[in-house]
Amino acid sequence: MERIVSAKPREEDVVLDRGLRPKQLVDFVGQEKVKDNLNIAMAAAQGRGEALDHILLYGPPGLGKTTLAYIIAAEMGVSIKITSGPAIERPGDLAAIITNLNKGDVLFIDEVHRLGRVVEEVLYPVMEEFGLDIVIGKGAGARSLRLNLPRFTLVGATTRFAMLSPPLRDRFGAVYRLDFYDQDAIKVIVARSARLLSLEAEEEGLEEIAKRSRGTPRVANRLLKRVRDYAEVMAQGVITEEVALEALGRLEIDSIGLDEVDHKILRTIVEKFNGGPVGLDTIAAAISEEADTIMDVYEPYLLQLSFLERTPRGRVATRFAYEHLGLQYTKGQPEQPGLW
Repeated sequence: MERIVSAKPREEDVVLDRGLRPKQLVDFVGQEKVKDNLNIAMAAAQGRGEALDHILLYGPPGLGKTTLAYIIAAEMGVSIKITSGPAIERPGDLAAIITNLNKGDVLFIDEVHRLGRVVEEVLYPVMEEFGLDIVIGKGAGARSLRLNLPRFTLVGATTRFAMLSPPLRDRFGAVYRLDFYDQDAIKVIVARSARLLSLEAEEEGLEEIAKRSRGTPRVANRLLKRVRDYAEVMAQGVITEEVALEALGRLEIDSIGLDEVDHKILRTIVEKFNGGPVGLDTIAAAISEEADTIMDVYEPYLLQLSFLERTPRGRVATRFAYEHLGLQYTKGQPEQPGLW
């Protein structure tokens, strides 16, 4: 069963996100530094009549990388083509996409870190020189042909910045990191989504949803949808504070957005391994979960809350994690009085 507070996209999010996604940069809430830099870059490119430079967006899932790609295309007045790293299996797949681009168009590649090595090497001259090298024929009679391409903008998105090869990273003209949203920004996003969905909601009810949204707009919109369902069936469709608390309680999401899996990770480190340090693979084995999933999906928010620390020897639960679990923090204290 998928976690409702997971920031990874799900099928149910597609229609919801499409309706709630902001269409202009002015409507995009949060990420102020990224927005300011994009505004300047787009204004400069439009002033010169040129395509925008290639852009790399990275950060945890659900923070708006895809939305920003759509906004960039809309603000620049061009079309956008959407694909992902795993979908481009062969150089021919890439060629079929980029040969259909017009001048200034945006090509958005999600999970760009998952591009195959051969495809990535074909992409280098495409990004740098806007030329596609094609080999015609086989054996001794083979010859190389270069197709000149219109200048376009590649927008890459990744949740694993470290997995991008240096040659690919270096070919992006601008690199922006998206961070988790603060509480005020999430409250604005939830209120905006409620208006677009024509929901009757009290400010206190929306605030409870925002508190549990893990600083992630995708999670906020998903929780709003679930609370809406509960309100329609159990509370005449009105989202009050009491209704939100009851609905979120049924989903087993605590006051700061942690669910059963988050608690299991923290309790495993605290109770089984005395607070750590403990290796990622050991944690994964203890809770029957993939190590990569823990690192990509669960850890970012726990690190953001300062509940976990990454050390050379492994993960360590902090005092804040103990306090949230209602446990006494004894890490680093002498086991018997008078030892120090």
